Amino acid sequence: MTNNNAGISWSRIIFILVGVFLFAVVYYSPPWPDAIDPLGKHFALSKEAKGALAVFLLAGTWWVFEVVPIGVTSLAIGILQALFLIRPAKVAFKDFMDPSVLFIFASVVIGLVFTKTGLTRRLAYKMLDIVGEKTSMILLGCFLVTTALTHVMAHTAVAATVYPLFLTIYALYGEGEKPTRFGRALFMGMAYVAGAGSIITLLGAARGAVAIGFFNDIAGKNVSFFELTYYMFPVGWLMTFALWGFFMIFCRPEKKVIEGLRAKARQLNSELGPITGREILAAVIVLSCIAVMSLKSFIPALEPIDKTALILISTVLFFVFRVLDIRDLEEIPWNIILLFAGAMSIGFCLWDTGAAKWLAVNWLAMFKESNWFVFVMSIAFFVMVMTNFIMNVAAIAISLPVALVIAPYLGVSAHVILFASLVTAGMPFLLLVGAAPNAIAYDSKQFTPGQFFMYGIPASILLMLFVAFSIYILWPLMGMPISAVAK
Repeated sequence: MTNNNAGISWSRIIFILVGVFLFAVVYYSPPWPDAIDPLGKHFALSKEAKGALAVFLLAGTWWVFEVVPIGVTSLAIGILQALFLIRPAKVAFKDFMDPSVLFIFASVVIGLVFTKTGLTRRLAYKMLDIVGEKTSMILLGCFLVTTALTHVMAHTAVAATVYPLFLTIYALYGEGEKPTRFGRALFMGMAYVAGAGSIITLLGAARGAVAIGFFNDIAGKNVSFFELTYYMFPVGWLMTFALWGFFMIFCRPEKKVIEGLRAKARQLNSELGPITGREILAAVIVLSCIAVMSLKSFIPALEPIDKTALILISTVLFFVFRVLDIRDLEEIPWNIILLFAGAMSIGFCLWDTGAAKWLAVNWLAMFKESNWFVFVMSIAFFVMVMTNFIMNVAAIAISLPVALVIAPYLGVSAHVILFASLVTAGMPFLLLVGAAPNAIAYDSKQFTPGQFFMYGIPASILLMLFVAFSIYILWPLMGMPISAVAK
């Protein structure tokens, strides 16, 4: 975005002012009309809620065009909430240390440990020995590993685990740290398929369990672990292969083959020697934490224990056993941690002030008399857009209650609404703040926030086409109830 350090970057100044202008126009505008749901209930947009939308627009503009470091934009989110009395400072900045932010911190530390101990290189060389020298097969192998891991691990932890592995693979591409199409495909693809894989089981992300809880309360029906996986498995895996094709078209690697890569990988692997005690210790700590987090869904006694506390145990143990030391804290990408902290703050702000609910009711009310297919697609689209800005759990929580009220009047099954929402909630392809894997991938410096957004537009269209295919063809063939008796 900057031309050079000495000159003036007019584009940067313009987009700074665009963000400020959008904030001022929304914040100081006269009161907006109430949103009215299908039952006639009114949802007013308070001054604080309008302020939340104003902050939302400023932050979105600054994030996409990276007018300042993305972590600094996040700080501005907290500052604006406090200065304009949108939410108390104590509340706005408390979100910066939300358990989800600390979960990302712990996940990043795991990636750091894998790199420092050499486990990353060992895994990377073994993987390259298997997939060979074609860049297309390297990308496919990386995507398949990422998706497979999300079946048993949270997608944030998966991204943090494979990220250093992919850095090692990229280093063998022979372009140094220079951004390339292969680099964009590798790291953006990692973020995208981590989302695609995370929809398949309840272990891939917290959103599934929360959404099923809402569904049970509102619709009075339950969805089991295996029912979720049954319907989501083909969607998640088909989307993984589709994304591989997407990046082979839009980010075709500069090199079709990396000559001598397999021999080089074997040589480097042999030079590492036998696995060390330090590598074994690091692997045991990480795998133990992952195992306990995965068992939470099956062992009732573990259910009350927060996953953030479990994964942070690994961070403490790394320092207890001197796998890491104080100097390693300097290598933590705090810009990325702050980015996600700001995302949590604006997400909670939209939720707490009622701005998100106002948006959801206004949007879904427009489709209350539409064809059932259009209505379900409108819900999926709304969740997809909102999950790029706020927590995907919140995006589902604000849309499901309204959607499930309208659904019976259109003869739509509650199941198809739930599953369509879960698919799009898992794949925020537009903004870095949409999901932790997006932010982790950005640390590779292979793409800018603006590039991520531009590639995300056709990727999001592809996602919506898959949702349409699932709703209209795939899920009915698999036995999902699509229609309901209208009231």
